[in-house]
Amino acid sequence: MVDRFHEECGVVGVFGHSEAANLAYLSLYALQHRGKESAGIVSANEGMLLSHRGLGLVNEVFNEEIIRKLKGTAAIGHNRYSTAGKTLLKNTQPFVVEYGRGSLAIAHNGNLVNAHELREHLQAQGSIFQSTVDTEVIMHLIAASRGERVIDRIIAALAQVRGAYSLVFLTPNQLIAARDPNGFRPLVLGRIKEAVVVASETCALDLIGAKYEREVEPGEVLSISDAGIESFRPFPSAPRTACVFEYIYFARPDSRVYGRNVYEVRKEYGRQLAREQPADADIVIPVPDSGVPAALGFAEESGLPFDMGLIRNHYVGRTFIEPRDNIRHFGVKVKLNAQADVLSGKRVVVVDDSIVRGTTSKKIVQMVRQAGATAVHMRISSPPTIGPCFYGVDTPTKEELIAHENSVEAIRQFITADSLGYLSERGMFAFLKSGETNGFCAACFTGRYPVPVTDAGRKSQLVLFEVTDGG
Repeated sequence: MVDRFHEECGVVGVFGHSEAANLAYLSLYALQHRGKESAGIVSANEGMLLSHRGLGLVNEVFNEEIIRKLKGTAAIGHNRYSTAGKTLLKNTQPFVVEYGRGSLAIAHNGNLVNAHELREHLQAQGSIFQSTVDTEVIMHLIAASRGERVIDRIIAALAQVRGAYSLVFLTPNQLIAARDPNGFRPLVLGRIKEAVVVASETCALDLIGAKYEREVEPGEVLSISDAGIESFRPFPSAPRTACVFEYIYFARPDSRVYGRNVYEVRKEYGRQLAREQPADADIVIPVPDSGVPAALGFAEESGLPFDMGLIRNHYVGRTFIEPRDNIRHFGVKVKLNAQADVLSGKRVVVVDDSIVRGTTSKKIVQMVRQAGATAVHMRISSPPTIGPCFYGVDTPTKEELIAHENSVEAIRQFITADSLGYLSERGMFAFLKSGETNGFCAACFTGRYPVPVTDAGRKSQLVLFEVTDGG
């Protein structure tokens, strides 16, 4: 069982470029961290939509010959992380459909909290679903709309859904991007000369040489065509509740998310953690790679030396063959190795971004001890995670989260650390300087969900319907 949160997906759209599919491919490569189970690209060429999807990493799904076949000056792409059940080709996006108004493709990052009830309603009216993901609900709502223009049908469909979505749609002559009114998931707009690019993170823009212009605003729908960009704001305003976990773990550190550099926010988390949870220690080490910026901030604020006491193996595949003879902590050792020359005889602060079930943290603490550390102080650059996410992040049920029913002291005893300290909820927003927490969703830490979840028993019915698979 994986003891780590996973982001839902990455999306990209390109319009007005002769190498649209290739740029989409490169963008997905930059967004690989957001979804590693499958990938797909759809291009628009001479009134047709051309599609290729597959299971695996981006460079496993695509090659030069495939990209050449995806002709046209517009394309959308999608990386997917399978959040429940099996990774199936039928669930791989972008989806492409033919309906009464022509061809349409969709790629979705996020999760709808009323998808199950909408699906049941549509099925009762005769709709037949081909996948087990909530994104397909949007397609059926679009097909059922009576709007004359595609943009009108999309707006009518999105008016019926609730939850998190950053979406890109493609028709034979139009790219449409949309972000939910709360702005849960990121989506940015950029340009390569006259060509327009939308993507989940700015790191995708950087790789293809696109200039960042702005975020797609919460509740905004963009229609991008040969006539230019037209912006619609058709939905009632809602409180902005951007996912704070993008800063803690999900986004690449070199991205700008919600207008801020992720790396700098994570370093500030580490500084604030050192202020709140100091440790009597000799050295600070990160759990790589996500813990590195926070560990640097912790070391700077505390005046302790920073070093890489744990080395990550970056070439671990999705599966590996374990030896028949039991090797203690093999699952963690295949990914991380503790350096005795760095750790021996030292009191060590280990900085990580979160604790989920606690099993990995326990193994890391024991590895550091076995490497000769005389004390291990675990520091976490986020508050205790007490509840699941319903807005597009793969989290366990609340019963599986170690912090749901355990105190910090009980968790410390379980992971066998000499001390354990979490960043406070208020400290998590210290980078805002004002201390104001409005504008972010931190429901997994607080239990306060900004958009009511109406799909009953969602976490128990994931086998039937992968409600968090939307992107």
